[in-house]
Amino acid sequence: MSNDADDPIAAARDRSPLLRSYAEQYGESTPFAGLTVGVSAPLTPHTGLFIDVLASGGAEVVATGEAGSTHGEVVAWLREQPGVTPLADAGMSHEDLVGARRELLEQEPDLLADDGAHLLSIVHDEFPDVAAGVRGACEQTTGGITRLRTMDDQDALAFPVFDVNGTPMKQHFDNVHGTAESSLSAITSLTDAMLAGSVAVVAGYGHCGRGIARKLRALGARTVVTEVDPRKALSALADGHDVQPMAEAVTDAEFVITATGRYRVLRREHLDALADGAVLASIGSAIEIDTGALADEATSVEQRGPGVERYHFPDGRAVTLLTRGQVVNLSAPDSDGNPGEC
Repeated sequence: MSNDADDPIAAARDRSPLLRSYAEQYGESTPFAGLTVGVSAPLTPHTGLFIDVLASGGAEVVATGEAGSTHGEVVAWLREQPGVTPLADAGMSHEDLVGARRELLEQEPDLLADDGAHLLSIVHDEFPDVAAGVRGACEQTTGGITRLRTMDDQDALAFPVFDVNGTPMKQHFDNVHGTAESSLSAITSLTDAMLAGSVAVVAGYGHCGRGIARKLRALGARTVVTEVDPRKALSALADGHDVQPMAEAVTDAEFVITATGRYRVLRREHLDALADGAVLASIGSAIEIDTGALADEATSVEQRGPGVERYHFPDGRAVTLLTRGQVVNLSAPDSDGNPGEC
């Protein structure tokens, strides 16, 4: 484990005492000796530290990333670590990343650590023989767990999957506070906009949506929640937020933030209702905002800066899309995802 001043995961390591302790413990017990672990996750310093701990425990780790959130310096550092093979580079296209996931699965991993169920979907659909040899996996996102529960209901899972997203610390600390704080930091950094007094629409009132809605309200924003689950919608109302359907909520919105992990919750039918000047961002997954419909409806797209695109519509309205609809706290320039304490 390097302590070099240029080590890109040094800050994450300093703020992660539990992972440091596991690295020391696993360095002696080597519980992963003889095992290959496949990792698909945003290759941020935090993921780099996770991979380093696995390698400390004797694992051969093969890792790939996510579009828009691969840190080149982390990949370069991982390439120098024994027992680690990164199959990613900063700026890789979605097609290249899918190819890298297939290449990872061709290594016949024993264990899988996933973010968004990307590996787990492909291994079941395209590599059934590999899936038969996988001992187990873990998934850390709401959207990924939703997909896997559907597969489980259909008796389609070939091996056990641990629901990291369902753990109390992930739900009540990482999702509620870590995602909210890092996402708001990315949004305000990209837009240079003041939240106080703004109308902010939050799509979804799960743990991530609840966390960011509460923090927006604490900062003085007028918060509106859209939620299809009536119990969660009632919870949002009881917490002091206005609750409206998406088509109504976006008419006055200055910020529209999706936090569902679901497919196209902000879609073509909502575009005509969007307020002029609205800022759109996802904190849940890259599938929540229908970026294709935005491109189809726009007469022109203006690149305002890294991670900031301005879409101009025929009626004179314009809206701003952050980080191409990818997860904003991972894809914004200089963003590392959730704080290291999470």
